[in-house]
Amino acid sequence: MDHEKVYQMNFSKIYGLLVNKAIKKGRTQEEVDEVICWLTGYDIEALKDMAAGAVSYGDFFRNAPEMNEKRRLIKGVVCGVRVEEITEPLMQEIRYLDKLVDELAKGKSMDKVLRT
Repeated sequence: MDHEKVYQMNFSKIYGLLVNKAIKKGRTQEEVDEVICWLTGYDIEALKDMAAGAVSYGDFFRNAPEMNEKRRLIKGVVCGVRVEEITEPLMQEIRYLDKLVDELAKGKSMDKVLRT
């Protein structure tokens, strides 16, 4: 898929998919919210506003208050690509979130997911 198409997708739609993925594997929406807030620096109220609004996925990341420095510790494959090797910065941020939710869905503890 073309990067621009991903960036233009509605964040609320992606958010719903991420939450559903985690819930299907026995995790909670609150855990997904915690992961997203940890990664992006949004507080829970701002996250809920974004999820209820019409912001694009790209703008959700472009406008993130403060991307967590520990995100650089996220390694591994998502969608067949190593996240640490993605050269497009915005796409790398998006794939970091994908990887975190994958780890959550696979049953990793929050300490491990959040690199604490």
